[in-house]
Amino acid sequence: MVIRRFHMELVVAGLTCLAGAVTALGSLELGVGWGESGPEPGYFPFYIGVLLALLGSYNGVYALLAKRGDQELFVERRHAIRLARFFGPMAAFVILTIFLGLYVGAALYLFYTAWRQGNYRPHFAALLGGGFAVALFVVFELMFKVPLLKGPLEPLFGIY
Repeated sequence: MVIRRFHMELVVAGLTCLAGAVTALGSLELGVGWGESGPEPGYFPFYIGVLLALLGSYNGVYALLAKRGDQELFVERRHAIRLARFFGPMAAFVILTIFLGLYVGAALYLFYTAWRQGNYRPHFAALLGGGFAVALFVVFELMFKVPLLKGPLEPLFGIY
């Protein structure tokens, strides 16, 4: 697998343009005009979104016209594998957090990264992940009184 710089410049330009368009279109629901008490809630996000979309478009056109780096490698296979090993568990953490809550997601993420990437023994990695989840609960839920996403644990333990 070879990824060229030119292709990545086009992908990033397209994603930037898309993010700007989504921001601008989403802010239309909030109102983008000027009310009697000042700017409406969508005023600044709208113009930031338009600016992002314009700059993303500019970068895409510039990449197409300049044709610089069209043969230059962006990432080699071995580097892409290292990046996937780094970002894969993080993406799984985000997905697990959405469905299982922050405490379970953090415990599983730390267990996996300590075990597979840190080369800790499984029982020590499990203690590390579980201990961190308990510390998160104590600090945020008990000390700061800030509820974090608990997922299915909330109804299971009767937590409101």
